[in-house]
Amino acid sequence: MKIAIGSDHAGFDYKVEIISYLKELGHDVQDFGPSSADSVDYPDFAHPVATSVETAENTLGVLICGSANGVAITANKHQGIRAAIAWQNEIAALARQHNNANIICIPARFVDLELAKKITHTFLTTDFEGGRHANRVNKIACN
Repeated sequence: MKIAIGSDHAGFDYKVEIISYLKELGHDVQDFGPSSADSVDYPDFAHPVATSVETAENTLGVLICGSANGVAITANKHQGIRAAIAWQNEIAALARQHNNANIICIPARFVDLELAKKITHTFLTTDFEGGRHANRVNKIACN
């Protein structure tokens, strides 16, 4: 699977580890930055990740910042994006099953690295259930 990933400075270390983890699992990972843990502005990385998922350059996306709120708010400005914040594995599963989320946003300051990897794996391996949820998801966009 083609995965887009990005972070801010607070999520940089997790991003590096998750990229390695995803590559070990055989995924093609496109890193949208940053390239260091120096202070950065999260929209500079969240927008390119969201665009790449919205245009189907990548299948799904992973965004990581301190609280996950900034990257989620930014990504969700894109009409074709459904970015979900997950701090528990079950939330990542429900975001895919019920909301057909296409970007997972992980709060690095509130989960440990192993949980962040588990959340990412669950997100990537869980399918959208469709059915009654499809009607709801189809009502999300503002077009």
